[in-house]
Amino acid sequence: MSSGLLSNGVVVGSPPRIGSHGHALSWTDDLPVCPLSGVGFSTNQIYREDGIRREEHEFEDCSFHFKFKMHDEDCYLYGVFDGHDGSRAANFAAQRMPAELLLGQLLEKTTDEDIKDVLNQAFIAVEKSFFESIDHIFAEKTTIQLQLPEGIGHYEALNQFPDVMKKLDALEREITGGTTATVALVYKSKLYVANVGDTRALFCQTDEGGVFKVAQLSVDHSIFNEEELNRLSQLGLDVERLKLHRRIGSSDSTRCIGDYHVKGGYMDIEILQNATREPVIADPYVHGSIEIGNRPSFLIIMSDGLYQALQAATNTDRVNIDIARMVAAEFSQQSTLNGVAQAVVDKVVRIHHDAFIGGTPEMKQICQKRGDITLLVRNFNYPLANAINSPTAGGAYHPVSVPFYSPRPNLPPTVTIPTLSTAERVENHSESGASTPGTPTPAQTPPRDTLSSTLESTFQDTNHTYTSTESSTQSSGEMRFPTRFYNPNKLELDENGRVEAYVDFSEFYDAIKKLTDSQIESLNAETKPKSAYEPITEEVDSLSAPEN
Repeated sequence: MSSGLLSNGVVVGSPPRIGSHGHALSWTDDLPVCPLSGVGFSTNQIYREDGIRREEHEFEDCSFHFKFKMHDEDCYLYGVFDGHDGSRAANFAAQRMPAELLLGQLLEKTTDEDIKDVLNQAFIAVEKSFFESIDHIFAEKTTIQLQLPEGIGHYEALNQFPDVMKKLDALEREITGGTTATVALVYKSKLYVANVGDTRALFCQTDEGGVFKVAQLSVDHSIFNEEELNRLSQLGLDVERLKLHRRIGSSDSTRCIGDYHVKGGYMDIEILQNATREPVIADPYVHGSIEIGNRPSFLIIMSDGLYQALQAATNTDRVNIDIARMVAAEFSQQSTLNGVAQAVVDKVVRIHHDAFIGGTPEMKQICQKRGDITLLVRNFNYPLANAINSPTAGGAYHPVSVPFYSPRPNLPPTVTIPTLSTAERVENHSESGASTPGTPTPAQTPPRDTLSSTLESTFQDTNHTYTSTESSTQSSGEMRFPTRFYNPNKLELDENGRVEAYVDFSEFYDAIKKLTDSQIESLNAETKPKSAYEPITEEVDSLSAPEN
């Protein structure tokens, strides 16, 4: 992140970027992680017939989940960023976005419109700062381009100036790429969501009648969105050609942060040349507010890799509901929110992989690869049946526990999630340790899942019924074993401080005492350690031996 002004005039420095497999220090490392949320993820994969998987590119997703105190008011901020053509933009946005929202911008903002305006300005400011951070790369690229003869073609330049072209290619990779962004803000007990791109946010709640409802709070900004196509059409673009091409540049997103080539450099792309102004923008869709009451509910933010993988493998037309019910089912199985999120990710990954391995040739083509997956879950009073001390505290991690079904060509299966059982073991504590109004207690039962029959499906497949045993690692990096599997007896020490022997050697010692001296000598010779190699005897060559 380059040094610069925030949208409220505060000057910030340049924190180091976070790599996909490494972690550099950043100012956001000092922000407290929200204990009411958990994250699961999986890297992109390309499948082969022999079952071996490999990554197509580095992991390009990024996320955060912070709790922040603002004038005695708890403020929670969550974000998921799905990068393309590299992780640079996603990492930058994940570090800059909190700075544009948590450093005083929300002070004295009381109305929904004020807070939504702050979110809108944050997205614009993050993109502006991103392009400023790569200004020096543009300048260097221009300087090197001036070294090439005017009018020279690309092929001729490669042959005549290979070193210059290699340097230009390296600079090109540094300025390319962008990211989607979906940010959720919980402030003064209200939920606000802002997004660009196709990373989705779902709000899932059980109403007073016990009906489980799922609402998408974000908008998919892609070439499959009719409103976005209308916007592009008004700019003078051929939308039918865009739908046929299925992409704008290297992504299908019509709104994103970064990606200079479809913004400042859009005139160099033939399909975008007729646009009257930049066709891809960073203006977010902002939804809010939603009052956070005492009803059991949770928030889901997921990158497109999750729901697209499930859609491809099952051909479901209600993927939001399927994923929401998966999450709800894992609440009754897992003891941590990280476990809930990771179990759902593992389940979808397994479904997608099995669709490739056991599917028809058409299914193999569809499911040959999948993108990066990130799933963030934020709990609002939804019963976490096996929680011990807090929603993200330690406890047993249960691998994917809900059965899944392999796809069939004549009847594409979708995902089923059993209804929640009685929560006799629920312990849902607030941060202070005291129960809050509306929080489920051990004497209460979780809300029943009574989706109407139109939202329920039967997934009985007697030929393909099996349970996943794929597991993942908790955020703590360890597995806790139940005490019934690990309960050693307390050891007693004798007067000399020694543990009582498990085997009685008295007969052996008595036999040793009865041996004669010759027998002891023979025994010692037999038990003496011996070399595993035969000694080497060096022979002197008679022709080269020195004369006496």
